[in-house]
Amino acid sequence: MKRSLFLIPAVAVAVALLSGRAGSVPWLALLPGITPALAAENEGETVRPEVGKLLQAAQHLIQDHKYDKALATLHGIDDISNRTSYENSVTERMRLTAALGAESPALAAKAYQAAATLGGFPASERVRFIQAIAVAYYRAKDYAGAVQWGRNYLAAGGNDPEMRTLLAQAYYLGHDFAAAAGALAEQIAAEERGGKEVPETQLQLYAGSIENLKDPARHIAALERLVFHYPKPEYWARLIHEVSTKAGFSSHLDLEVARLRMATGALEGADRYLEMAEQALQAGLPGEARTAIDTGYSAGVLGTGPDASRHQRLRDLVDKTATEDLKALPTALHDAAQTEAGTGLVNSGFDYVGYGQADKGLAAMEQGVAKGGLKRPDEARLHLGIAYLAAGAKAKAISTFKTIRLADGTADLARLWIIKAGALP
Repeated sequence: MKRSLFLIPAVAVAVALLSGRAGSVPWLALLPGITPALAAENEGETVRPEVGKLLQAAQHLIQDHKYDKALATLHGIDDISNRTSYENSVTERMRLTAALGAESPALAAKAYQAAATLGGFPASERVRFIQAIAVAYYRAKDYAGAVQWGRNYLAAGGNDPEMRTLLAQAYYLGHDFAAAAGALAEQIAAEERGGKEVPETQLQLYAGSIENLKDPARHIAALERLVFHYPKPEYWARLIHEVSTKAGFSSHLDLEVARLRMATGALEGADRYLEMAEQALQAGLPGEARTAIDTGYSAGVLGTGPDASRHQRLRDLVDKTATEDLKALPTALHDAAQTEAGTGLVNSGFDYVGYGQADKGLAAMEQGVAKGGLKRPDEARLHLGIAYLAAGAKAKAISTFKTIRLADGTADLARLWIIKAGALP
């Protein structure tokens, strides 16, 4: 069974959400304090001595992180008759804080609802208590509760963006992948519109959510966004794999796939470097074959192990072929210019690109594309875009890639090259 790249890193977000803020139970640092004296918060309101004594004892236990004992002490207040509304309100708020410390989200939620019903509960305090309850449910792995209280937090006007991520994770871990994807898509779009950096974990979780929805097209689009913001080789490898293995992708594009893999650092293993070099030789691009071999040697993938001698033999062959080809290229280019079709000019120009001489090859390629009569026009434009990119002309590269429409996989690869050039298609 294929394992998602995105499950484990994404789940860590909520732990980081409140970590390190204070104490052994970090989210308590979010909460409003209750004055030790527990005297009137509203003018004229006090608690009776028998109630105040227990409240103060519970307060001290909370400060010492003895939350279960604090809850037991507060339970004693429940036995006092004729309590005032204010006494009940202060008791429930104290119980709420103790329940959160004891990691009892259901008890905390009950205390919150009781305190809110009794009144005298400022809106600013409510939002922070709701946030703490949502986090407590999440830490208790009660994802349905985390979703409910995460929604309550947003409905109450909470605006901490990390809480939106926690809510999305609760959806995800509760197997509501559609809701997770929807929440994350909205959040990511808002961050992009505002020019903010999109957290990597958000994009990972979004891609993982879409993957679980079994929607290949949307999954590829999610991976494209992840790669655009975080162009790591492992993300590129996953994206290229998903694109190149989808239905209708032509096998004649194998070298194109390898070329993109190498350009993004996603060409892995000795066999892939060797295969690319052989494919480039067969395509009449020995310069590119030599680049593949040299890159494999530089990466420490080739030239080692039991097949080192085989690697060296191929390297010698590639070097010899490239030396002869480079000498013959000016003549080949001259002859191609005399033909009616532009295929020879495009191919010879792209051959120069493989030798790191993109500027020299571009003029010929542009002339060949303009001349027409090409066997594979979209593939020629794909190569022209790659040449522009190699020459540092990103804007021209992107505009060229955008003209490619062939549905055999060429247009898909063009989209990925646009991302490699630093833009979203």
